[in-house]
Amino acid sequence: MMKRRHLLSSISAAAVLLAATVGGARSIGFGDAAVAATIGTLATTAGCGKAPTLTSGTRTIQSSGQNRSYILRIPDGYDRNHPYRLIVGFHWLNGSASNVASAGYYGLAPLSNNSAIFVAPQGIDAGWANTNGRDLTLFDDISRQIEDALCVDTTQRFVLGWSYGGAMSYAVACARPTVVRAVAVLSGANLSGCNGGTQPVPYFGIHGTYDSVLNISLGRSLRDTFVRNNGCTTQNPPEPSRGSLTHITTTYSGCRTGYPVQWAAFDGDHTPSPVDGSSSPNDSRTWTSGEIWRFFTQFSSTTPPTTAPPTTAPPTTAPPTTTPPTTTPPTTTPASCVATYHTVNSWPGGYQAEVTVANNTATTINGWTVRLTLASGQAISSLWNGTNTGTTGNITVRNAPYNGTLGVNTSTTFGFTATGDGATPASNITCTSP
Repeated sequence: MMKRRHLLSSISAAAVLLAATVGGARSIGFGDAAVAATIGTLATTAGCGKAPTLTSGTRTIQSSGQNRSYILRIPDGYDRNHPYRLIVGFHWLNGSASNVASAGYYGLAPLSNNSAIFVAPQGIDAGWANTNGRDLTLFDDISRQIEDALCVDTTQRFVLGWSYGGAMSYAVACARPTVVRAVAVLSGANLSGCNGGTQPVPYFGIHGTYDSVLNISLGRSLRDTFVRNNGCTTQNPPEPSRGSLTHITTTYSGCRTGYPVQWAAFDGDHTPSPVDGSSSPNDSRTWTSGEIWRFFTQFSSTTPPTTAPPTTAPPTTAPPTTTPPTTTPPTTTPASCVATYHTVNSWPGGYQAEVTVANNTATTINGWTVRLTLASGQAISSLWNGTNTGTTGNITVRNAPYNGTLGVNTSTTFGFTATGDGATPASNITCTSP
């Protein structure tokens, strides 16, 4: 976790070079012609439409009864009606928020073409011990302050960091899976805790094969948490040989739609700025910034995607076949909602499933409850987009706070991973609403 003296110059210079090759990528879905058509459907914050009450620079904030600080970078030409990405970069041990900001927020700021708001929080004692969750609370408090003052797309929040900063980024992904859209961890380990750590989050891990500070096995362990959570197919990605001065990036297969896992191993030690073909600490041609930027910008500015619902339309109440429809209601009460079960992926000893909940009424429903029965030997290990009661046998799943309201002919999904044989689907599936 040692501070690398070449960090600032190498990342900053590399970002300038990469800006030319990446082309200053704009925010997906935020092209000038698309803004008017899409802004009404984006999940935006209270700061949208208001004159900004924060400016770039060092900001102070009260968090957990302590004075904390962070450095804020607002895009040039900030548009209060434009929802921006929010990218939080955590510093390394004995580093600082100023180091991160000076290095272009791990080289991403030059690539952003003013499409993102950047934040660099300052850790207590120049680290991220996260004692009693204080640094997670800081992340929450900073996010709240920024989103009250600035226009942020809440489906486009990202975190990243190197070494101790990578550990803190991992902790945020574990504890705030519905808040952050994706995370990038450079040479990290489980040093700041993992409160939760059971829900899917797109994950990009980068680590040196002979890291002398945090062994690569520690980075693999963080990666494998989200390989499991995201339902990816387990594998042993190839890693470069010693002395090759190269890196190998692997994208896992079988992951839940919208929740990829990517792993890049490089032939090198504990550094945030490895360079292919060179071991010089003064070489600025690192590839990490460009690959992280591409990983983050693959996600469109919408609610995180899920596996598509069945291609057949949800059933509706058919009109009488013998007489024209009248205002007289049918003699039988239609189901309030319909639940459809689907096995997404399976592997030896476990599987991933998804349930689509569709509104089957002529009016909006507020709240739903799905009941289903798992086969003998099956047990839920993690569940998202819902709240479950029970993990084996008869299971009840109720809507999450954000997906209980369904308009006419709309649907939502919840998913879970489970142990056992996924070849046997759940049975006795019912759906009701209040």
